[in-house]
Amino acid sequence: MLEHDVIIVGGGLAGSRAAVEMARMNPSLNIAMVAKTHPIRSHSVAAQGGIAASLKNVDSADTWEAHAFDTVKGSDYLADQDAVEILAQEAPNVIIDLEHMGVLFSRLEDGRIAQRAFGGHTHNRTCYAADKTGHAILHELVNNLRRYGVQIYDEWYIMRLILEDAQAKGVVMYNIENGEVVVMRAKVVMFATGGYGRAFNTTSNDYASTGDGLAMSALAGVPLQDMEFVQFHPTGLYPVGVLISEAVRGEGAYLINSEGERFMANYAPSKMELAPRDITSRAITLEIRAGRGIHRDGSPGGPFIYLDLRHMGREKIMSRIPFCWEEAHRLVGVDAVHEPMPVRPTVHYSMGGIPTNTDGQVIIGPGLPVDFKFDPKDKSVNPRNNLVDGFFAAGEAACVSVHGANRLGSNSLLECVVYGKRTGAAIARFVEGRKLPDIDEQRYLQDAKEQIQALLDRRGGYRIGQIRQEFQDAMTEHCGVFRTQEIMQEGLTKIQQLQDKYQQIYLDDQDNVWNTEIIEALELRSIMIVGQMILTSALNRLESRGAHSREDYPKRDDPNFLKHTLAYYSPAGIDLSYRPVSITRFEPQERKY
Repeated sequence: MLEHDVIIVGGGLAGSRAAVEMARMNPSLNIAMVAKTHPIRSHSVAAQGGIAASLKNVDSADTWEAHAFDTVKGSDYLADQDAVEILAQEAPNVIIDLEHMGVLFSRLEDGRIAQRAFGGHTHNRTCYAADKTGHAILHELVNNLRRYGVQIYDEWYIMRLILEDAQAKGVVMYNIENGEVVVMRAKVVMFATGGYGRAFNTTSNDYASTGDGLAMSALAGVPLQDMEFVQFHPTGLYPVGVLISEAVRGEGAYLINSEGERFMANYAPSKMELAPRDITSRAITLEIRAGRGIHRDGSPGGPFIYLDLRHMGREKIMSRIPFCWEEAHRLVGVDAVHEPMPVRPTVHYSMGGIPTNTDGQVIIGPGLPVDFKFDPKDKSVNPRNNLVDGFFAAGEAACVSVHGANRLGSNSLLECVVYGKRTGAAIARFVEGRKLPDIDEQRYLQDAKEQIQALLDRRGGYRIGQIRQEFQDAMTEHCGVFRTQEIMQEGLTKIQQLQDKYQQIYLDDQDNVWNTEIIEALELRSIMIVGQMILTSALNRLESRGAHSREDYPKRDDPNFLKHTLAYYSPAGIDLSYRPVSITRFEPQERKY
């Protein structure tokens, strides 16, 4: 059995920043990072546009309070405001810390870090490294992992979280290279496993974003919070779905329909192309529905609209957003200097996840009954009690709820760094004086080997790819930008049928060396669990709020739904409860732009 003081699952920004903080605070800690890809291949590396902080380099009137208000308003008032205050207050210092680590931010002429406009923000506060910001930050953090001696297990797949009596004790790991199964125990387990975009058929997420950490937590009895809130990024490159960064609109690009109209004037006149993502995605979807989308030959009535950069000029495009130009040119043959890019909304980010407190410690519940009426001023109801001993989470996999019902662009990298650092510091304090837990290693090894053998022994009639495609299509069709009771109920029925089909898959590859079909089968189980929890949570939120837009309940309903959803998984179905939103300084009001 392998042993470490701390196991971090996931090699992206949140996990890497946590590891660096632990090592800084206590260099003697024995830290392991386990990831199914090499850390440099984590999806954080694909983050483009920037990271928000009220540095005041461009706009001297900016404040952390303004950043916090923009974030809470952007969240449609579902964000926990104590967590948002920490995010906004700590932002400037974490940017300076990243710069001291060597992150190559873009600069103003006087040498200070450059800042650009971003959707939903009232000040130019987004720091950036051209349009490769995640890449620039992650590379420096991974270099620091080496510097601090963090042991990296890359290309290992975590099969199971070992959670006994509300205590996290370790993980069961599968070596992708040679098929070895190992139990690793630790004093603390931290999940930083990212999102679940691959539960849908069109996404900006990479192929590894299959919600494994969320599914494993749910299988261990941990609730998942606010899973109904799935962010669609307005500008996914059509038809491939990859991201065209919000930085492009931050630098001045236009959204235009088949009539050549900048249609955002009809939806968010004060912010135009820089409205929050949920509003912009709905606007694009409505334009396409109304027949003002565009076909490839330029005729009206098609499935996309245009993102027009031509007025920006070659020099600005190539210096500020070169990667976005390159993506469009390489993938769909569009030279954005001379022709507009075809775009439409694509699944991008998970606002929900594993519920945590502001130190990253995971909450197991209990929630409160569905019909419980919350009074935001009643401080006797503690929404963050009942913690899992030794289990922490941060980044997109977690839900400390700084994003609520809708995330503002450039706040995700910030959350990873602020709460990665904060969680790492909390873990460094937590492990002092703790002993390694006792684990029945053979039982977990036996269970894992039987699970793998059962997959290899299946003689069903379905290929993994076929079931996965049907599932992704069902999620996209039945839990999209707009939702209704009827459509979502049909979706739940369909995915339950697909879960039955999953029992009838077969694997062509029977070997134990680099058998990617085993990983694909395990990942498919993950996205099926996550998808069921998304749809069930969405079906039971009878309002429209942020990214959750219901045509049968078009209004926000604060008296009944200003609360977080907690979804508990079981093979028999999903049980729901709720917990209150933390409101500290910004009273909920109508959200207009």
